Amino acid sequence: MKKPNRTAFAIASLSLAAALSVGLPHAAFAASATASVAWQAASADADIEKAFAQAKAEKKPVLLYWGAKWCPPCNQLKATLFNRQDFIEQTQAIVPVHIDGDSPGAQKLGTRFKVRGYPTMILFSADGREITRLPGEIDAPQVIKVLQLGLAGGRPVGDVLADAKAGKKLSANEWRLLGFYSWETGESQLVPAAELPALLAQLAAASQGVDGETTTRLWLKALSASNEGKGLKPDAKLAELVRSVLTSPAESRAQMDVLTNGAADIVKTLTPEAGAARTKLLGEFEVALKRLEADSSLSRADRLGALGARIGLARLDTPKTELQPKLNAALVKDVKDAAAKADREITDGYERQAVISSAAHWLGQAGLWKDSDDLLKSSLSKSHSPYYLMSQLGGNAKKQGRKEEALRWYAESFEKSQGPATRLQWGSGYVAALTELAPQDAARIEKTAAQLFNEAAQDKGSFYERSARSLQRVGGTLLKWNADGKHDASIARLKTQLDGICSKVDTADKQRATCEGLLKAPAKKV
Repeated sequence: MKKPNRTAFAIASLSLAAALSVGLPHAAFAASATASVAWQAASADADIEKAFAQAKAEKKPVLLYWGAKWCPPCNQLKATLFNRQDFIEQTQAIVPVHIDGDSPGAQKLGTRFKVRGYPTMILFSADGREITRLPGEIDAPQVIKVLQLGLAGGRPVGDVLADAKAGKKLSANEWRLLGFYSWETGESQLVPAAELPALLAQLAAASQGVDGETTTRLWLKALSASNEGKGLKPDAKLAELVRSVLTSPAESRAQMDVLTNGAADIVKTLTPEAGAARTKLLGEFEVALKRLEADSSLSRADRLGALGARIGLARLDTPKTELQPKLNAALVKDVKDAAAKADREITDGYERQAVISSAAHWLGQAGLWKDSDDLLKSSLSKSHSPYYLMSQLGGNAKKQGRKEEALRWYAESFEKSQGPATRLQWGSGYVAALTELAPQDAARIEKTAAQLFNEAAQDKGSFYERSARSLQRVGGTLLKWNADGKHDASIARLKTQLDGICSKVDTADKQRATCEGLLKAPAKKV
């Protein structure tokens, strides 16, 4: 679940720009105790049609938010954006619609709107055209600016992109809309993932001379998308551009989200091999990231993200499987202190879900596995979705070779998980862990898979979107487990169970075909 980004364009009716110019903290925008976004819950096509009918009648755009209770980035939005007075006021000019991923028809709606990852925010015109997808990784003021851009422009991002690719002239605001489009949650609607680096580079070059910040953002995005040596190649001008951003406090703050989320990929793209050039670039990143880490105008999650980027860069040439990386002692202390401070100070439930899970992850990446475990365990009673933390504990134990402990945590996380889509997702993870860590336990593996299939049969949305992918993961895991044919009897019984379930599944939208394919081995290539 990657996060989003935003642009700068203020609407006169808001005091946001003025407040930002004098550096007021986020708390200055806190909503009153009673103020909140008037979300309209949607769990079926009828709810969506009602919302768009209202939008058309009132000549308002629609903001669609797709999320889940447990999702850390979703909780980050609730802690830093959805409770802001300026955002709440802005939503009075739109029809805000919320789809909870565990509501009855949510996964079918996910298919309709081509949304897969949590969170996703889409702005539609009153007549249902998609204007843009709002990034979730940028900080709250930037999100509001992107929303304002969409409201002010009104043209669908697909049309804007087509004009840009054709060499037509765009306004500065349209370039900003492209720069801050949530390419991470775009689900390749505008461009196939493999072509994204080249497209972003094309847009960056075409935007030259219109809006410097947007051009820089597009180049950074292109570099970040060029991971694993795919996409852009090392370039002296791009290297200088990155260095100019890193050494400028104002520019690095404006590009905070790209720098923290894409640090490792940017460094690997510009300096594929270790050496003097990489060492110099790493040093410049370290200074910029430490500055962001200390920036009180950023949320705690964003500051922790900067710290996480430092850890990622420190591990750049270390195998991902290395449990005890050789890191600078000062960096290790920074991670430990930041996690302890977050645990000590955070009282808001949404913020805890967003920050603690990240802090525990970075503790592990720094080799502080006991600290990570202790933080997660002490947070279980404070979390509204403890099963998320339990799955992290399972992952920690698995990485360290503590198989039985890992399975206990995975089992408990599945048992405690809530909501049909969430249970299928957590259950698929449990089945995967069982087949990897206890492949000999056929009875437990079959029993868990059968339980998941039974639960899927109770939910009409099970063969759409995320739920369908969870079930496909279960099927693929089971087929791999039985690759040698030793568990034919278990697979046969599960197939019989599925046959009964699939015969009752609607044929619409290929749901039945999805069900029937769960335990069907892929055809061998000739």
